[in-house]
Order: sequence, then structure tokens, then C-alpha cells
Amino acid sequence: MKNKPPPGPTGLDLIQLQASFNAAALLAYPTEAVWGLGCNPNNDAALQRLLRLKQRPWQKGLVVVAADFSQLQPWLLPLAAADEARVLASWPGPVTWALPCQPDVSRWLRGEHDTLAVRVSAHPVVQQLCRQLGPLVSTSANPAGEAPARTLAQVQQYFGTAVTYAHGDVGGRILPSEIRTLDGRRVR
Repeated sequence: MKNKPPPGPTGLDLIQLQASFNAAALLAYPTEAVWGLGCNPNNDAALQRLLRLKQRPWQKGLVVVAADFSQLQPWLLPLAAADEARVLASWPGPVTWALPCQPDVSRWLRGEHDTLAVRVSAHPVVQQLCRQLGPLVSTSANPAGEAPARTLAQVQQYFGTAVTYAHGDVGGRILPSEIRTLDGRRVR
């Protein structure tokens, strides 16, 4: 029996995605429950373009996803050992944490908060993209007020050629990731 290739982009697709990412383009990609819309979290022009496309208020902030915790650490303040253990025990997986962030994190990324929403994804396409490109912004692929896209066709209907697409399948989760805070609140 032949080994199946990993789901998601390969070869020329990855080269195109890397070029798009470097050029501040927006990317659409499958996540655990819905399609995600993202960009380079270090590029304010890309962040502003994403917020405009989604019609999302900047004050809400955005989520950054990564392949592992070390990719997120440059944005975050150090955590107490017990807090870090609790966060790491939930990853990789569909739990987003609002963690204290460095004061120089862009307001376009953190919104009006002194925390940054971060997650280490277990989805193979997200993992692959983050290993190739680095951490990504991850917000649901839909205009504000519309249902999150669960298929490639829905994302294309919403955004057409305004984004670059990473192919793959959405995972089996029904609900998007939950968002938790270190003080025990569940934001979503």
C-alpha cells in the first residue's frame, strides 16, 4: 500500500503561498472546524487589509496560530511555570489562550487588549503552513456578520480572488476554537 501524501499544499503551492505571505497577501486555509483567513502577523499593512476585507473592528484583536509554542514566544511576556504548564497541556489543539503580550505588539494584532490570542494548532495544514511560513494570523474566513466558511467554495464565494488559497480539508470539529484567559474565564 502506498503512503498517502500529507493533506494540504505541496510543491509549487507552497512556493506560491510563501511568495504571497512575503508580499503581505491574505491566505485562506482549512482549520479544525472552519476555513481560516490569515496573513503575516508581523506586517501591519497585511493586518489592516485583512480587517478591511472582513469588515472586522481592529479593537477585537486577532488570533495568531503556530506549529509550536516557541513560534509564539517572541510576542509574549514570560508566563509563570504553572500557567505555562496549563497552556501547554491544551496544545496542540483547538484552545486559544489570551496571554500577556509584549508592549510593542501591533495594535492591529492585539486590538485594544494587553493580551494576544494565540494557539498551537493540531490541524495538519495549519501545522504545515506555520512550519513553512512562520506563525499566521487566524480568523474565520467570513465577512463580519456572515457564517464562517466550512468549504473552499464558501470562502471563494466570500472573497474570490482577494486571497490566496491553501488547499486541504477542514477538520471534524463542529465549533471553532474556544478562547480562554489565565484567570479561568472562557471568552468564547
